[in-house]
Amino acid sequence: MKVAVVGATGMVGEVMLQVLAERNFPVTELIPVASEKSVGKELQYKGNTYKVVGMQDAINMRPDIALFSAGGQTSLDWAPKFAEVGTTVIDNSSAWRMDPTKKLVVPEINASILTKEDKIIANPNCSTIQMVMVLAPLHQKYKIKRAIVSTYQSITGTGVKAVKQLENEYAGIQGEMAYKYPIHRNAIPQCDVFEENGYTKEEMKLVRETQKIIGDKTIAVTATAIRIPVVGGHSEAVNIEFENDFSISEIREILHHTAGVVVQDNTDTYTYPMPLYAQGKDDVFVGRIRRDESQANSLNMWIVADNLRKGAATNAIQIAEYLVANNLV
Repeated sequence: MKVAVVGATGMVGEVMLQVLAERNFPVTELIPVASEKSVGKELQYKGNTYKVVGMQDAINMRPDIALFSAGGQTSLDWAPKFAEVGTTVIDNSSAWRMDPTKKLVVPEINASILTKEDKIIANPNCSTIQMVMVLAPLHQKYKIKRAIVSTYQSITGTGVKAVKQLENEYAGIQGEMAYKYPIHRNAIPQCDVFEENGYTKEEMKLVRETQKIIGDKTIAVTATAIRIPVVGGHSEAVNIEFENDFSISEIREILHHTAGVVVQDNTDTYTYPMPLYAQGKDDVFVGRIRRDESQANSLNMWIVADNLRKGAATNAIQIAEYLVANNLV
């Protein structure tokens, strides 16, 4: 099993290598790929040293799977070229997510839609993944009419430059800015660029991707995405209106039995999800589960996950694991 990691020197790429090793993915040959400026650099994987190669060299090596985390334009330019030589691309950028010819996959929810013919598979947005992990099983039972989400997103979603900005500001050092404003002691109500409707691209991803993954365009979603000075993961306050009534104990029971979801919900012991404790873990954590007393059949909850792991690297590798287990590669 030849596996290429495209964007291997980036923040998500590094986590992909870590997760591949942790999960003992059957890599017989690792091909770390990055931009021309990183070609020739060395990196470690399972005690061995590998040299970073360029795109065309990687294509010539005909990997079985290519895990992409190198930005949207890179994916648009290069994913089809990998696919042409028979490689199955799992792409972490937003490039292919809303392409009607491409599958958008969270394995616990909809991996069964994958076939051998799917040579470019889209990995959803980090904030979408953690939300749909909780929404999907509840939708099956109660049918979701509407979800209102406010996100509190880790700076790691922006990348190394943002982490450096926070560290510099914390230390009182002037440095390069990833954001237009300081992030230390601040909350910036903008994740990604603004679209014509006044929402950011990140907010609209939550709308469009949720409907595509769950497979129901009738689910109404509206979002506000906020960047906060946190490193461990993304948090979301989600309000859900169902068509059918529910009991809180049954909601907890459903989520308790959902693979990849951990319920942390005990107000007596002050137990609830926090990014500090989600960091480095693959699960999606949910708590503060309570009825919305202002609206019929409605619920409030708090969802947290490590955006670099389940929100990116782990989800992509779980897709790869499904492909291998079902002889699709």
